[in-house]
Amino acid sequence: MEVVLIFLVGGMFSAGFYLLLQRRLAQLIVGLGLLTNATNLLVFTVARLSREGAPLIRTGSDQLPESVSDPTPQALVLTAIVIGFGVLAFFITLAYRAYKQIGSDNLEQMVSTDLLDADDDPDDELQGELQSGAAD
Repeated sequence: MEVVLIFLVGGMFSAGFYLLLQRRLAQLIVGLGLLTNATNLLVFTVARLSREGAPLIRTGSDQLPESVSDPTPQALVLTAIVIGFGVLAFFITLAYRAYKQIGSDNLEQMVSTDLLDADDDPDDELQGELQSGAAD
C-alpha cells in the first residue's frame, strides 16, 4: 500500500509544481491545493500506515507496539488540513478581488496593478465618508 501512495504523492507533487508554473491564477490555486494534499499524504506515508489496533502504550512498556502507527503525525496532518484550507480560502478571495479589479486572471497582466486608478476603489470612498463624518 505504501508503494502505491509513494507514486501517488510523486504524481501529485509534479502536477502541483507544473500548475504553479502556469500563467493563470486559477491553475496556480489548484496547484497549491495539490501540493498541500500531497504533503499531507507524504506525512501519512512516512508515519507508517496500519490498521492493527489503537495506538495505546501498554502497562509496563515505554513505547508503542510495532504493529501500530504513530498518532502524532496524524494529529499534525489534521492541523495542516485546517491551515491549508484557510490559506486556500484566503488565496481564492484574493484571486477573486484581483480578477474583479483587472478583469483577467493572467498573472502577466497583473504586473501593472500598482498603477491602477485609486478612484475605482470602493474602500477609498468609505474612508472618505468616515473622515468627513469625523470632521463634523
